[in-house]
Amino acid sequence: MDYEAILKRLKALSNPEAVEGMARYGINPENTYGISIPNLRRMAKEIGSNHNLAQQLWESGIHEARILASMIADPGMTTEEQMDSWVKDFDSWDVCDQCCLNLFAKTEFAYRKAVDWSKREEEFVKRAAFATMACLAVSDKKAGDSRLEIFFPIIREGASDNRNFVKKAVNWALRQIGKRNRSLNLKSIEIARDISEMDSRSARWIASDALRELTSQAVQDRLRN
Repeated sequence: MDYEAILKRLKALSNPEAVEGMARYGINPENTYGISIPNLRRMAKEIGSNHNLAQQLWESGIHEARILASMIADPGMTTEEQMDSWVKDFDSWDVCDQCCLNLFAKTEFAYRKAVDWSKREEEFVKRAAFATMACLAVSDKKAGDSRLEIFFPIIREGASDNRNFVKKAVNWALRQIGKRNRSLNLKSIEIARDISEMDSRSARWIASDALRELTSQAVQDRLRN
């Protein structure tokens, strides 16, 4: 399936009603077709890994084409320059999260970029930092605790950011790290309690929500078992 054929297929799958629903959930409706993630994953499976095609799809500027690009791009061929270029184009939380999940967290630069992006001011670039941390906590099975613990001071600092898409990603990162194993759970709870003492409304929300899950019976039982 070539570039033009993919664009035609995406347009054929467009759903204006779905676009309206997406907008209600804070997804940018510009250049958006309203195609579900399962449909995009089916397309990605048909296409297979194709890094050059992924670059073309990204340049189209179409919402779903960019998500599809993140699904077919090759992590091994992805450079830091490409990651920095794509992250600057983020204009919606779902494109951000899908790129972090499907591609960025699978690259050799993931840890470094998460730290670098956390220092940036752009809302979706900063969200990408914490979304990548969250994805790494789940997907990088070989990482020792120390690799993830480097994110704790960054999470604490990011907790005072009142912007909705940033604070939710900070919370996501803290919860995912804290659900990885018993040791990280205890340390995440400690960080959350520290964050709860900060003079920041977003920090208090992040801490309260994280503590609710990290100390829950379901999480504690799973970690013990």
